[in-house]
Amino acid sequence: MYEGTRIPSPCPTILRIDPSEHDLDDILTINFGPNHPSTHGVLRLIVDLDGEHVAGIEAVIGYLHTGFEKTMETKTYWKGITYPERIDYLSFQANELVFVLAIEKLLDLETPEKATWMRMCLSELNRLHSHLVWLGTSALEMGAISMFWYAFRERDMVLDLFEMVTGVRMHTRYFQVGGLAEDIPEGFYAEARAFARHMPKAVDDYEAILDRNKIWLERTKGIGLLSAEDALALGQSGPMLRASGVDWDLRKNMPYLAYDQVDFDVPVYPNGDVYDRYKVHMDEMRTSARIVAQCVTRLEEMRGDRWIADDRKVVLPPREELHTSMESLIHHFKIVTEGYRVPEGEVYVAIESARGECGCYLVSDGGPKPWRVKFRAPSLAALQATATCVRGAAVADLIAVAASLDPVMGDVDR
Repeated sequence: MYEGTRIPSPCPTILRIDPSEHDLDDILTINFGPNHPSTHGVLRLIVDLDGEHVAGIEAVIGYLHTGFEKTMETKTYWKGITYPERIDYLSFQANELVFVLAIEKLLDLETPEKATWMRMCLSELNRLHSHLVWLGTSALEMGAISMFWYAFRERDMVLDLFEMVTGVRMHTRYFQVGGLAEDIPEGFYAEARAFARHMPKAVDDYEAILDRNKIWLERTKGIGLLSAEDALALGQSGPMLRASGVDWDLRKNMPYLAYDQVDFDVPVYPNGDVYDRYKVHMDEMRTSARIVAQCVTRLEEMRGDRWIADDRKVVLPPREELHTSMESLIHHFKIVTEGYRVPEGEVYVAIESARGECGCYLVSDGGPKPWRVKFRAPSLAALQATATCVRGAAVADLIAVAASLDPVMGDVDR
């Protein structure tokens, strides 16, 4: 690890060429993306090269700008739930969850225990889904194509579980204000338990492929260094922060849902390089599988319990009542067409997503639509560390470093 700080000055996100270290006549400025395969068509890195090494860099964002936050301010709370999922499209359940939790906090609405445990179960499955995509694509960008197929094999198993519960594989809208959209199908418990038993062995297999691979080790160990002090100064969280030696996880330090009732460890590594970020992701997949198994055990004990609150002003009435109850039909019609009113106030709710602290700042003026919605996107914070991590790196290492940050550009370009 380096001494002092490597954060560029005066702008921490832009690394300027140091004339004392580089001959300006030898500098070659190139566009690394957005059409480069490893930047996925949505991130542009303006890189100043001195031979094979990075002398300066600037990340340019905005190629995937969607305006989701402003769009949500024109939708009712009930209709707006579908939008957060598309912000971080790999950790969609986390964004959906944090928005729903913020609304419930303003409403002072309690959710049934069964819904709380199922939300936690699906959130951990979604963490597995996101980490598997990260592992497969990161390895692919460094030439390990077989790793991509293995990771996506287990990813497909996670999506099968989502489809079993919600009817769709991504962007589920299963978390509703007050609980869940539907009860948990009976077949889910056995399938989820089988997957939780299978996943740790799959992670062992991944590590057997990579941990003793000389090319993988040379391209990850000692590359993309980020000290604990710099990580904190740059607002890092999640695997980025824990791989730099900082033991901070909202599931442990500021428990929400029922995380204080399950047994799990928080992986922390000291070196702050690409390899330690990889190891944090691997250990977190084992941890998530362990939490899923505990959730399934608890959920099996709650068969037949309510899965959503019984508040007809906020929650859609049971469908079977619509044929026999005029009041239920009226409530259904008003919620879908006009939405429900949320008491005036402001709230910030944060959870531990796959990329770190995912927060939702929500302001209500007392109407059926949010006055202001703002997400604290961990991908944006991670991208801010690019200039610090690539200082002095070889251009070939730039791909490994950018991948280790795990940015999802929909989460950045909101």
